Amino acid sequence: MKTAVLGLGLMGAEIALRLKRQGRDVLCWNRSAERSEAARERGLAARATATEAIAESEITLLVLSDAEAIRATLFESGDADALDGRILIQMGTIAPRESREIAGRVAAQGGQYLEAPVLGSLPEAREGRLILMAGGDPELFEHCLPVFRDLSRDPQRIGEIGQGAAMKLAMNQLIAGLTSTFALSLGLVRREEIDVEQFMGLLRDSALYAKTFDKKLDKYLSHEYGAANFPLKHLLKDVRLFKQVAEESFLDTALIGAIEDSCRQAEALGFGDQDYSALYEALCPDPYGPSS
Repeated sequence: MKTAVLGLGLMGAEIALRLKRQGRDVLCWNRSAERSEAARERGLAARATATEAIAESEITLLVLSDAEAIRATLFESGDADALDGRILIQMGTIAPRESREIAGRVAAQGGQYLEAPVLGSLPEAREGRLILMAGGDPELFEHCLPVFRDLSRDPQRIGEIGQGAAMKLAMNQLIAGLTSTFALSLGLVRREEIDVEQFMGLLRDSALYAKTFDKKLDKYLSHEYGAANFPLKHLLKDVRLFKQVAEESFLDTALIGAIEDSCRQAEALGFGDQDYSALYEALCPDPYGPSS
């Protein structure tokens, strides 16, 4: 199946390269010419417009920043038949209702739509170890499984359209929650001048441990958050989206609201483009760190 990848940010580019390494015929498109040229330099075939890439492919993967970017890419070309007979797979983080709305518009143009957001970072994308959470028609999911298996060891259909999007938001809320609570615990340990490795040893032996704690520990200790696979500004976007969806579901959003405030504070300190673990600088300002 010839496959198009629309959106060549960090994740989109790695997904496209992974599919190419797996032997797939891949076309790409990005709104900015700079990223399209970078894709060509890495051996990917790029098209000048999204419409061209979609027209030449059976399956199109949407690795775009948000629902607004998806709508602008798919529906503002003025070609009412551009999606006819095509399969569109939404792989970003959007709200369930946004996914259902986009699915309806794709269907109205004669296309088929699945959501298949992924959890994981650039190493997982390169190695085909993303966690893929699909929502939509079971038969369409089965049809797309060969592509999904190039990206994920165990792609799963969660349920109907909207349910995959909800699962992805639930996962990303955990990223924010685990990062925030570990930062606060580590902050207290350091303020009290407790040996950090002793703290980590006890934590690793407990039911409280999560692998992400060790992945981010050196960044907290060094106050260096560069080379972001998932920048703080994207976590802030997802936290805001989760809060909005949670409010619509009548969930208490006080906790996620507090995390949103901390993300915003860290962004104001200049960490927006750095790794999301820079949230530590807002929660635990260090007199010897860059936020002093």
